[in-house]
Amino acid sequence: MTNVRVAGVGMIPFCKPGHHEPYRVMAAKAIRLALTDAGLDAKSIGQAYGAYIYGDSTCAQHAFYDVCQSGIPVINVNNNCSSGSTALFLARQAVLSGQVECALAFGFEEMQPGALGSHWQDRESPFERLNPVLQQFNAPQGPIALRAFGAAGRHYMDKYHVGAEIFAKVAEKSRRHAINNPYSMFSSPLIYQQVLDDKVIYDNYLTRLMACPPTCGAAATIVCSEQFARQHGIASQVKILAQSMATDTEISWQDPIYAVGKAMTQQAAQQVYHDAGISPNDIDVIELHDCFTPNEVITYEALGLCPEGGAAQFIADGDNTYGGRYVIGPSGGLMSKGHPIGATGLAQCTELTWHLRGQAGNRQVEGARLALQHNVGLGGAVVVTLYGI
Repeated sequence: MTNVRVAGVGMIPFCKPGHHEPYRVMAAKAIRLALTDAGLDAKSIGQAYGAYIYGDSTCAQHAFYDVCQSGIPVINVNNNCSSGSTALFLARQAVLSGQVECALAFGFEEMQPGALGSHWQDRESPFERLNPVLQQFNAPQGPIALRAFGAAGRHYMDKYHVGAEIFAKVAEKSRRHAINNPYSMFSSPLIYQQVLDDKVIYDNYLTRLMACPPTCGAAATIVCSEQFARQHGIASQVKILAQSMATDTEISWQDPIYAVGKAMTQQAAQQVYHDAGISPNDIDVIELHDCFTPNEVITYEALGLCPEGGAAQFIADGDNTYGGRYVIGPSGGLMSKGHPIGATGLAQCTELTWHLRGQAGNRQVEGARLALQHNVGLGGAVVVTLYGI
């Protein structure tokens, strides 16, 4: 078996901390939406993988039990911001292996206001490997995610002699896409000058509107074998054509751009293109990990969408939006839709599935047949997934 069918998807609208329901309730709603979308009963699921990073162990069971207590394996997944896609990676593997015919990946998060930080101050941090490269490039102090991605953006500007306006233009594009997404947290338009003039939160250039907000929410995906799809009358024709996960190598620590996932992204993307027998030019629509707009710019190049140092021209030509070479982040991305960490990768899957089915409403990418997903977590892991019909 080489292809796995995306049988059903579901997500709830994301919201700010303090405006959310308990994670158990949010996750159960997303799972039920995916089951309804697939036309399946919960007892059809052979294994479940629940992704989150803020919560006690076995939160995934607690959420799944609201939907069904069928005794199946439920695995808790924590891979930082790539947790949702890691859950999907594991669910797909379970089906590919023949261990089960149908598997569920779901993700959820109850986040707190403010910048991300460690909840474990009494032990070694996995982010300590980032410190030498950040110190070498004189990155100012700050919360780890802000510091890492902020330093990457600064290094990009210095290396390719561009200004922060390219990051602001990406934020403007993302919000323009989000206006047509009823699941997005933000729906008011932005112009790039607003982004540049907003409150600076890091290194005299990175503003609040270049950073995604802390978010609460949930999403779910059901995958199955082709045989199971035929037997159960699954209408969805969307398949996972290729998928790859990569982690850091020694090259990850050569500069701040590599430290936030460039090498991992290149490795995973090239593997996906090879396995599917395609090039980046064949892709129609992309959801990528724009936790900070500098990371979206860096990822254009890591995915091979434009040449090294070519992002400014790529953006100026409109090749990241409707009418250009690719539609990138039609949902509004993490920047505007929100980033409830455990749910993010599965929300990306849901968005791309809707586009391939022609169900994305006013933001529909017409004629979409190949969709690419990129989800990265510091520490680190990246998952790149190719969907097709």
